[in-house]
Amino acid sequence: MDVLRTDCLVIGGGLAGSAYALYAAQAGLEVTLLSLGKALEANSDWAQGGIIYDTSDDRELLTRDILEASDGTANPAAVRQLVTEGPAAVSELLLDELQVGFDRDEAGALELTREGGHSARRIIHARDRTGHAILAAVAGQVDRTPLVTRHTDSVAIDLLTLSHNNETPEDRYAPLTCFGAYALTGRSPEPVAIVAKKTVLACGGMGQIYQHSTNHPGIVGHGVAMAYRVGARLIDLEYVQFHPTVFYGKNAPRFLITEALRGEGARLVNLEGEPFMDTVHARGSLAPRDIVSRAIHDELSTSGEPCVYLDLSDLDRGRLPDRFPTVYERCLEHGVDITREPIPVVPAAHYSCGGVHTDLEVRTNIRHLGAVGETACTGLHGANRLASTSLLECLTGARAAARADARDIAAADFRLPEPRPWLSPPEQADPTLIHQDLNLVQQTMWNYAGIVRSQRRLTRARRILLELREEIQSFYRDCRVTRELVELRNAVQAGLLVVHAASLNPHSKGAHYIIDE
Repeated sequence: MDVLRTDCLVIGGGLAGSAYALYAAQAGLEVTLLSLGKALEANSDWAQGGIIYDTSDDRELLTRDILEASDGTANPAAVRQLVTEGPAAVSELLLDELQVGFDRDEAGALELTREGGHSARRIIHARDRTGHAILAAVAGQVDRTPLVTRHTDSVAIDLLTLSHNNETPEDRYAPLTCFGAYALTGRSPEPVAIVAKKTVLACGGMGQIYQHSTNHPGIVGHGVAMAYRVGARLIDLEYVQFHPTVFYGKNAPRFLITEALRGEGARLVNLEGEPFMDTVHARGSLAPRDIVSRAIHDELSTSGEPCVYLDLSDLDRGRLPDRFPTVYERCLEHGVDITREPIPVVPAAHYSCGGVHTDLEVRTNIRHLGAVGETACTGLHGANRLASTSLLECLTGARAAARADARDIAAADFRLPEPRPWLSPPEQADPTLIHQDLNLVQQTMWNYAGIVRSQRRLTRARRILLELREEIQSFYRDCRVTRELVELRNAVQAGLLVVHAASLNPHSKGAHYIIDE
């Protein structure tokens, strides 16, 4: 078994992982970065709307918006950190150092938009490809940085801990300590051990454990599942946010329809053209995401229709292809011309508000293990995330984590043991069974642990997933490890963790809505 050694191992190549790698390298640390796909194949690349920047009007107003969106459950300290440190992080890295091409008016000032749950225009954007513009700039800088080694098409299998994965018997009694991970890299079909002084989970959320999702393929809760297996604290996993506006078409893929359209004046209407959100919330179609998603769910349950519509008639339709080129082009590919007709939309799983619990320096309860971005949970989002906070949280979390890790590495003497060798069984897993099992996980989570839940539905989900996990564990024990098998194993575990958390919470809050049956 090959063993690679580094200062920092980053598992995940989206904005959170890429920003951490860049900040850590700038502090003089050697970084190994695992990307699930190619450099830009991450959820961050698909983020359309924008990133919060301008808080000059009133920082307290943004604080209130975040707390209101969370239904009063967000961690005030985490909110304060984002509101205080966020604008400087954007200014220093994205505007000054990388000069990301955000949209500007004729005078050269940054254009500001508004999204659901926001009381003011404070969000900057690059048309409707903000995530792509940011990630391309950060990832490009990462790949030009000599201290960072990127492994593409790579997946972590399990975390290495002193108590489980080395040959020194007395380490069983040491505090829980991480020293890297086993991984499949794009360079070898056999697992390798990557030994690191600091390991950072930046694997994204778990949207793909649901049948309908805005997430990249493979985003199945890798970070949460791996952290769970080594004893990390998990929190708020029941709060899975569903994005209310995802394209609906027969035999068409689901893709995100940016919230910025509603920020510019688009309205949600039913088949008869009635703006049903106006009777649900004072902000109408710009209500927080959990409220809008449930309202659409209720509307569809009542009407029997397969979708609702995003009415763009109040917008300057001639400007739409330029302002929202991604939405325009993708809708047109599937027969909808947004300059002439409304967009059919439904909700889909979008964002994990919970995750691996961390402090504000993004440390977990496992020594030398951190988590950033959507994998982590500082409590910033509470029960529901405010739009356009996620990209900003990636920057502030990555910066805080890299600074803390650099201090630790400079001050401490790290003992990095030899990892236990990986032993590969001879049998090959049946790809058809893996595919069908993943489909069953996704269907179970969508049907019984989705937008609306009940204890009876959650009990059924748990029963199905527990039986399935036993089957998958036998695959994992008896077969050579593959990326697909890793994803399946983590998907069923993440699903069970969400179901368990949801069943323990009898109170409807934010993205967790539970009914009596």
